[in-house]
Amino acid sequence: MASGKNLSFPELIRKKRDGEKLQKKDIQHFIQAVKHRSIQDSQIGALLMAIRLCGMEPEETQSLTQEMILSGKVLEWPESWHGLIVDKHSTGGVGDKISLPLAPALAACGCKVPMISGRALLHTGGTLDKLESVPGYNVNQTTEQMRTILEEVGCCIIGQTEELVPADKILYAIRDVTATVDSLPLITSSIICKKAAESLNALVLDVKYGSAAIYKTLESARVLAQSMVTVGNQLGINTTALLTTMDYPLGKRVGNSLEVIESLECLKGRGPDDLRELVIRIGGYLLWMCQKAKTPESGCEMIGETLDNGSALRKFQAMLEAQGVKQATAQALCAEKVDYFQIFRCAQCQEVLHSENGGTVETIQAMTLADVLNELGAGRSKAGQSINLSVGAELLVDVGQRITKGTPWIRIHYEKPELQDSHRHALQAALVLSDCPPFTPGSRITEILTPQAMK
Repeated sequence: MASGKNLSFPELIRKKRDGEKLQKKDIQHFIQAVKHRSIQDSQIGALLMAIRLCGMEPEETQSLTQEMILSGKVLEWPESWHGLIVDKHSTGGVGDKISLPLAPALAACGCKVPMISGRALLHTGGTLDKLESVPGYNVNQTTEQMRTILEEVGCCIIGQTEELVPADKILYAIRDVTATVDSLPLITSSIICKKAAESLNALVLDVKYGSAAIYKTLESARVLAQSMVTVGNQLGINTTALLTTMDYPLGKRVGNSLEVIESLECLKGRGPDDLRELVIRIGGYLLWMCQKAKTPESGCEMIGETLDNGSALRKFQAMLEAQGVKQATAQALCAEKVDYFQIFRCAQCQEVLHSENGGTVETIQAMTLADVLNELGAGRSKAGQSINLSVGAELLVDVGQRITKGTPWIRIHYEKPELQDSHRHALQAALVLSDCPPFTPGSRITEILTPQAMK
């Protein structure tokens, strides 16, 4: 083939199928064809499977990410914001609500947080689903509206616009139906391209591992984290990753509206310790990375102060109002004392389960809880499916706590479908007790990967 001429798509597929390295122009040709829909879905799927089976070298992954960024609009910000634009990304877990208190806490410290989030399959909804349980909250904002909100408030949490990385949206839909979602280079490029399109200065990745995470082992999670940190920094984003455990739920509430309630409690200086720890540690690193703090530790102190003095809560209230929530509703939610279910829709049925035995709570299997709540309507099994934002669970005991037989340990909020005996049996099995003494769980953070530590 003559120099400079694009390979045909069958030849491109053959090249990767046989383990050869794709050149930058090959990847550019492929992504442009995806964007303009001048390549068949079957050919896209074939190339994605070849990548899944044969992998990509770091240079290929970087080129793929860069071309996906360039497939759409890249956000531009005022020069005065330079160095202050930060965000985080989580690979997902049960009860993962960190973004809700983190974004306003960072804004209260002077950062700009253009958080573009998504909706989740399975589990119990994504960040957008949680926020849509707040009456009036509008996740659909134009680029101009987004900039105005950032100017006035400092943070926004919105859905992905059609202008940003359109190639990623097409590829992800095809990955979902071709068993290629778990490909390391495809995950890396999909996550980093969306964050790079936000024109970030600093990014922290919360890479979860454990029985209720995509990656079950620390080793596999570390490989993904290293890949994303490398590509993020190559693209000019100061990128760090935290490896965190996900075996039992984060916090004590799982389910869309219930997680917003717990986030509000965190913003009021209360809430569960593990949620507060991750908000403070992730936020502390971001403040250090954008030079708002001299050290990660001093950054943690700054974030903690915003949670305790109400400044993060005030930013959250301002964000709610800027994104469509009535002022009276936002004020009521952010009041010191509030009956949340006067504002959030309450599920019609609640049932408390009691422990069948006594002992120390060794763990609460998060994946089992997530599966039950998904069956009760809190999550979706296919894109676009409606979910019940009121369905969820409240944990009434802590991991490490000693309990007796008959102790109330979980409250399930449900409607239709109703809670079945099969659900009750599954939930009871998820409460794992032991004869060991009571204990305090350790930090969820296992490792922190900075670019310096990886050299």
